[in-house]
Amino acid sequence: SLLVNAAGQPRREKVRLPSSLQGRKPNSIPHKKIEDPVAGKVNISSLATTKKHLSGFHLIPSRVTFGVLKEGCTYAATVILKNVGINFSRFRVKQPPPHTGLSVMYTPGPVAAGLQIELEIEIFAMVIGREDTNGLEEIVHDIEILTETETLLLPVRANILC
Repeated sequence: SLLVNAAGQPRREKVRLPSSLQGRKPNSIPHKKIEDPVAGKVNISSLATTKKHLSGFHLIPSRVTFGVLKEGCTYAATVILKNVGINFSRFRVKQPPPHTGLSVMYTPGPVAAGLQIELEIEIFAMVIGREDTNGLEEIVHDIEILTETETLLLPVRANILC
């Protein structure tokens, strides 16, 4: 029940549903709905009743945390971008600014329905000359992945040991 917790006591605060159950993805900005006159409508009975939009990508994992990094070294992590739609779809990655030390390497091109592509996130650990950092400098940046239907945000976090 939503009125009591697991111990059977009344709840003090409302139950928050995960974004996946609310019908939206975390860390994404939907584009304005644009009717595509070239793409035909799919008239299949199993798809006619669904309200969910049948295109888009999912990021696995949804965020990248590098942890504590040694200054002057390069580190990498792999993120999977999976096409969960019913048609092939395109995307592009807006490269992060150079002062973050981040770069994204991938193979451009369309991704077929159900397939995935790997994005390699590299970070060159460098300190930008800030004072009073207590030996650690924190890098926090959202990498923007522009798709046909939305903009996905991939949060990247790292601490650089000075």
